Amino acid sequence: MGSEDYFSDRRCIWVNGPVIVGAGPSGLATAACLRDHEVPFVVVERSDCIASLWQKRTYDRLKLHLPKKFCQLPKMPFPDHYPEYPTKRQFIDYLESYANRFEIKPDFNTCVESARFDETSGLWRVRTSSMTAAGEEMEYICRWLVVATGENAERVEPEINGLKTEFDGEVIHACEYKSGDKYRGKRVLVVGCGNSGMEVSLDLANHNAMPSMVVRSSVHVLPREIMEKSTFGISMMMMK
Repeated sequence: MGSEDYFSDRRCIWVNGPVIVGAGPSGLATAACLRDHEVPFVVVERSDCIASLWQKRTYDRLKLHLPKKFCQLPKMPFPDHYPEYPTKRQFIDYLESYANRFEIKPDFNTCVESARFDETSGLWRVRTSSMTAAGEEMEYICRWLVVATGENAERVEPEINGLKTEFDGEVIHACEYKSGDKYRGKRVLVVGCGNSGMEVSLDLANHNAMPSMVVRSSVHVLPREIMEKSTFGISMMMMK
């Protein structure tokens, strides 16, 4: 549990603080700030690890796309020896150190089935099921609910006419892609040109594949840095 300030009666658990759904960067940051203010909490996570998106559904060459000062979590900066754009492994190590420092211990393999606010009592009732213990159900009762499940928690695969009936090649989602090594010498079509689409295409080209890209709308391409300054950092400064 994320806190010791709760009591359990069979399948109901009272939490004298928030229930946080998700143990990614946002969920960990919320928990750390609560810990710093001595507010009890519980973190539930459907995967078996923190930051499951980073650990299980990202490609090998991934690095942070923004300078580390914009990506560090509250109350704990990145180590000084980390590069300006930390690697995937470095970021995961940082998150694990962060969880250990603030004693964040999520309930892993716990899937939220429903969350309902009871207006009569002014409390949230969060029903969960275990993904390992024969679907054991539990209900958390709390005053606050923090949803930190991430904007990319669910993969999106559009229906493409003829894809399943007329195409015999391999079809994968970006979250399944690891490296372009297995695609050497092959023609690969990448659908979409967000961060993942752009970087997957580059990785394919670096591994001597032949990538093409399909883009639905117009594209704005910016350099990562302008005059050795982060483009994102410049935009943040201009917004002020």
